[in-house]
Amino acid sequence: MVKIMQTFMTIQGRHITLDNITQINQLILEHPDWHRTRLSKELCQLWNWRNAKGDLKDMSCRNLLLKLYRHGHIFLPPQRRTPPHLIKRQIPEIPHGTDPISTVFANLLPIAILDARSNKHHHKLFDHFVHRYYYLSFNSTVGENMKYIAFDCHGRPLACLLYGVPAWKAKSRDEFIQWTPTVCQKNLNFLTNNTRFLILPWVEVKNLASYLLSRIAKQINADWMCRYNHPIFMLETFVDRTRFAGTFYKAANWIHVEQTTGRTRQDKHHCIQTSVKDIYLYPLTKSFQFLLLSTSEQTTLKCNS
Repeated sequence: MVKIMQTFMTIQGRHITLDNITQINQLILEHPDWHRTRLSKELCQLWNWRNAKGDLKDMSCRNLLLKLYRHGHIFLPPQRRTPPHLIKRQIPEIPHGTDPISTVFANLLPIAILDARSNKHHHKLFDHFVHRYYYLSFNSTVGENMKYIAFDCHGRPLACLLYGVPAWKAKSRDEFIQWTPTVCQKNLNFLTNNTRFLILPWVEVKNLASYLLSRIAKQINADWMCRYNHPIFMLETFVDRTRFAGTFYKAANWIHVEQTTGRTRQDKHHCIQTSVKDIYLYPLTKSFQFLLLSTSEQTTLKCNS
């Protein structure tokens, strides 16, 4: 969302001054041969715009440039190719067994919950399972995310869970944290959303779902630090009330904080209706509120102390 003020605007969590806009247009005029990717990378270098791992925030910069262009503040060179995230990926079929797994929970132990990306076969299996069996399907991920796949003691796949980009705004969530729009925009990357939770259709085991949620809650912060070099302080999820009762999340001690308004993040003109969803939150630390209300600099110091 572009927020225009008297002398600057805030896009992708970054304050943009009129001088910045002049600088961007000057770069475009001086380098007519640059494509959009080159422009965004050069701009990241000039602004030293990097993520917690020190990598250039190239995708954020491209989104920023596109928003400035759409609002008529800059010109952009013609698009040379379709952005990768807009290309519908072909997810291959992966042979797998579907023999029923219906037993007592203890017979599955020990359960391995793995980062699907750590193994090529597991990664392909994860994508295939969620694409084929999850009711919303799946094609690709955008932004920071973790893919988990769970196996029982016999190596049989049980479930897939995807944690990704949190909602930009959620009234009851933000009130629970006591977030202002400015602080929310600054610290949103310290949350992640459980966007997909799939128990495979042939698996019926009591207490399995809540166990998986609890196990991942204990390991996801360390996994996130390893992959993205910054912590996670809270988990969120949105449960479609027309399909699910949220039983698994309640059993795993997630906190129910009312419902969504029945709008989507693309609903700029308040005309898109979608199903109301229950919002559940899971703080990963007792000091979650202090950390989520702190500036990024204070948060980093707190985590490292």
